[in-house]
Amino acid sequence: MSLIDTWNRLRRFVSLWFNEFLTFVTMRRLFTRVLTRVLLNESVSPVMVPEAEVHSHGRRKLVVGLGNPGMEGTRHSVGMAVLGALAARLDVADRWRGDKQVSGEVIVSEIQHTHVVLLRPRLLMNINGVSVAKAAGKYGVRPEDVLLVHDELDKPLGKINIKHGGSARGHNGVRSCVDCLQTDVMQRLRVGIGRPTGKTSVERHVLGRFSSEERKLLDSVLVQSVDLLLSQLSQQESKQDPPSSPSSPAGGRGAAQKRKETRASPAEDSSAARS
Repeated sequence: MSLIDTWNRLRRFVSLWFNEFLTFVTMRRLFTRVLTRVLLNESVSPVMVPEAEVHSHGRRKLVVGLGNPGMEGTRHSVGMAVLGALAARLDVADRWRGDKQVSGEVIVSEIQHTHVVLLRPRLLMNINGVSVAKAAGKYGVRPEDVLLVHDELDKPLGKINIKHGGSARGHNGVRSCVDCLQTDVMQRLRVGIGRPTGKTSVERHVLGRFSSEERKLLDSVLVQSVDLLLSQLSQQESKQDPPSSPSSPAGGRGAAQKRKETRASPAEDSSAARS
């Protein structure tokens, strides 16, 4: 067999494999979109008394820990870990309850006179946005008052960051929220998990559990993340509402976005560098 024949066969094989891969990705995205639309069409009743009593004044906030149900200890579900730590700090960890209408677990509470709903979606990461959109509708929360907590590959463990709106940057859970809320104005607390090393795939890395060394640093990350969440919610409450303006529509996501960077303390920085 000549070298040219070998090359042609290899090229046909690669072309066939690539086409099959594109078909698989397209079908998966199509299935996700169809499932999302079906779930969003389910009716959601507005919040009723006594829950409505906490909404008697002021704007409501929705804090969401993105992740995969049943995989709470994995890197991809670190947002759920942060939300659990927040609930513990507020001494309301025993108040989680399932809410079928929003496909998730919720706690309705108050943080320094700010009415807050904590949400842990019980849907897969790729369709977490369905739960977020339903909860926002039920509790009357505007998209700009939604705060998503999620993992971030491009930051090492030990680094956290508040991002004010903008694109999903490849995160499927955030992309689902943007699609379902039809806007990208939601704030995000991005918790660094770092990229995989060696030959470990990204999928295996994010779905894997933290190593023993990482868990030592994770405790301080959770404390720091809760501190930042509480600070962020307090800042929002202290500010007077700006003149009303429509939320960014799905087609207007290119508006300039502010960013507030928050770095770990020097001690934690050095720990992250050694891990």
